[in-house]
Amino acid sequence: MDFNSTVKGSLLERFYPAGWDMAKIDRCCDHPAEAATERQPFWNRDFTPVVCENVYDFDMMMGHEIAQNIRRTKEAGKKLAMILPVGPMGMYKWAVYFLREWNVGCSHVYGFNMDEWSDADGNTLESSNPGAFQYAMEQAFYGPLGELTVPAQQRNFATKDNLPTYADKIASLKAEGAELITVFGIGRMLHIAFWEPHFAEEYDSVEQWRSETHRIGAQLHPLTIEQNAITSFKSRTTLVPCRANTIGPGLFLQSDRIIGGCDGALGRGMQWQGMSLWITLRHGPDMWLPSTFMPTLPGKLFFLWELAGPLVAEVN
Repeated sequence: MDFNSTVKGSLLERFYPAGWDMAKIDRCCDHPAEAATERQPFWNRDFTPVVCENVYDFDMMMGHEIAQNIRRTKEAGKKLAMILPVGPMGMYKWAVYFLREWNVGCSHVYGFNMDEWSDADGNTLESSNPGAFQYAMEQAFYGPLGELTVPAQQRNFATKDNLPTYADKIASLKAEGAELITVFGIGRMLHIAFWEPHFAEEYDSVEQWRSETHRIGAQLHPLTIEQNAITSFKSRTTLVPCRANTIGPGLFLQSDRIIGGCDGALGRGMQWQGMSLWITLRHGPDMWLPSTFMPTLPGKLFFLWELAGPLVAEVN
């Protein structure tokens, strides 16, 4: 039996986004692990998936890529706008390590946190709340950089007042010759930031979808909530907000380069991100699957080797 036949009439029939072609999604995942890095026609010629053998290598290699681009733009005398995630996170300690080892200051860097938990009106957690993304960034990146850090006035967080200013700020920086780099993880539902797949239902065309720079109080998909319950809240779903403020494709698809990461392994052979990785690499651009646009941009996607599978049933 196939998934399409079993889902019909089940509780899942209206659970997945209406635009998902489940048969095509399944075909994307039906490959041997070694095929994960095979170039696809829709990839940018300067896009490269990078295999990491374990999470320690992943954190270091991704952190090095972030630090190297900060150093490269510093040496070139260019400003750098960076859209930054809270998840993955382990790369920040290595970015800090390399920047401090090289004594590279970040006065030329402008940070834009890509999202933040919110209520329906866009009100966010206090910055002192350990669950807030602003708190996480201050603790993991800005604070440990010490005297080399990004100036406070150049750090942007996705509050309901500040998020709508991102587009103009980034446009002004690019007009001055700045580069824009988006650092990201890929969600279980193929989101980038918290730009969810079901948002596509609201748009008449890909062009209209691509123009959206942000959303306040975005409604999250249930699987996004459960993903975060597992990865960030020790399974406690009741602590996970159901909405967030987030950037949209009108910003992340402007990127001059991308630095992506997939580290969603849980141990004992369990994982949550293999399907998301394969769809991103194999499907081709589709607004119902936001991460599928990322290989069309120059840059790198770091991923744990075990996520490549093969994605088959296994008893643990």
